[in-house]
Amino acid sequence: MKKIYLFALICFTGWSATAQNINRNRFFTDSLDNYITRSLTNWRVPGAAICIVKDARIILRKGYGIKELGVNAKADENTLFMIGSNTKAFIATTLATLQAERKLSLDDKVTKYLPDFKLNDKAAGEMATIRDLLCHRIGFETFQGDFTYYTSNLSRKEVIEKMSHIKARYPFRSKWGYTNAAYVTAGEIVQKVTNKPWEVYVKESLLMPLGMSSTLTQTKDMATSFNKSAAHTIADGRLIAIPYAQLDNLGAAAAISSSATDMSKWLLALLSNGKSANKQVIPEAAIRATRQPQNLLGDDDNGGFVAYGLGWMLKGYKSHRMIMHTGGVSGFVSSVTLVPDMNLGIVILTNTDQNDLITTLNLDIIDAYLKMPFRSHSDAALTDFRNNLTQEQQHNKSMRDSTMLNLRPALSLNEYTGKYVSDVYGTMTISKGDNNDLEARFEHHPKMFARMQPLGGNRFYVTFSDPEFGKAVFPFIVQNNRVVGVQVKVADFVEYTPYEFRKK
Repeated sequence: MKKIYLFALICFTGWSATAQNINRNRFFTDSLDNYITRSLTNWRVPGAAICIVKDARIILRKGYGIKELGVNAKADENTLFMIGSNTKAFIATTLATLQAERKLSLDDKVTKYLPDFKLNDKAAGEMATIRDLLCHRIGFETFQGDFTYYTSNLSRKEVIEKMSHIKARYPFRSKWGYTNAAYVTAGEIVQKVTNKPWEVYVKESLLMPLGMSSTLTQTKDMATSFNKSAAHTIADGRLIAIPYAQLDNLGAAAAISSSATDMSKWLLALLSNGKSANKQVIPEAAIRATRQPQNLLGDDDNGGFVAYGLGWMLKGYKSHRMIMHTGGVSGFVSSVTLVPDMNLGIVILTNTDQNDLITTLNLDIIDAYLKMPFRSHSDAALTDFRNNLTQEQQHNKSMRDSTMLNLRPALSLNEYTGKYVSDVYGTMTISKGDNNDLEARFEHHPKMFARMQPLGGNRFYVTFSDPEFGKAVFPFIVQNNRVVGVQVKVADFVEYTPYEFRKK
């Protein structure tokens, strides 16, 4: 689903001193394995699986590192990784295929299939089409609403209903904003048209014909799989293993898990105009439909264009057209890249959600095929990553130091306790915790809580029990010495937009 959806044009780490001495013709045979191993160390990635296909041949399909921190089990080409928002290309391709089969039109209104579908803007809800869902142009800010949905107990139907409570940041169709709930809606349209849940239909119509027999379409199946990678993140400066995210309510946006072996079959089919073993599995018209630019997003740092198609990011690079996407969920980030005129495809799967290996390696592989000299962008990327991590740790230390001063809140703790309601999220309950703390509990995240420590005045330093939701400062809204509300913010990894909760 998340959260890495734009492609940073950065390169590899730790190699700038020797880069110019590497023979580009021998890069894949002599240097690549060592290159990847070094990068795993530099980026603190426990394990990865990587696939490169070129000219209808598999050049590399291999696992690196380990499946889980502290466990001596090597990742291999069949190890499963969650692929997050790289799920979206499968959904968009499925709907484009249904169009090619004349079972729907991408320009059909959503309400034709889901009559109860609504947006906060009534007219927008009535006009929204399947295409609008797939290219993120319904007016939402990027990730808007995701705190409400992500790892929540909401059903898919409830996720879609919640969209009607969100006040879109932008006018309808005026601006691109990455919207995971739109893909949940698209997945439900698949079910309406085929009479099968999207996860069943995609498996039967796409994955199995391509031979992707190990790929999972539901996150609940990951924990019971045999050859699987664990999820990892960095919390308080430490690399730790974390539970798998349960995202089946967001399924069509983020639920697929796959391996380098299976994803190689996806690459080969996409680069062969939909053919697999001489059988036309995906109509050529469907592939073309997903690759047509729908939203022009601007230029990148190298002067190339950036656009969005249907489930794919489209970019210009060195006079070549790249079709790619990235995906991030708790503990995993991945990337899928196609360069059709080079007949080149790259998949990178990693088992931590904080690394730029998925972008640096992509560009380095493409540069090698273009016989370009190595660039040192990765050094800057790694420096920026470490600097940002250091700044975050220093900020958190400053906040913790402030809480140790036992700063008194402006009002008694009892004034801050009680039930709070957000029109979008629902209910949050704040109660007294240990010592001088408060504790927040969330209606749709029953397993999660947040510790709230006074910072003086009406501000509290908040630490979520799930590290993916991060740390934040909650300012309470006070009128006439009475608490009337609070502003709630979670980590940008989950959602950028703050929520206003009113005290009941």
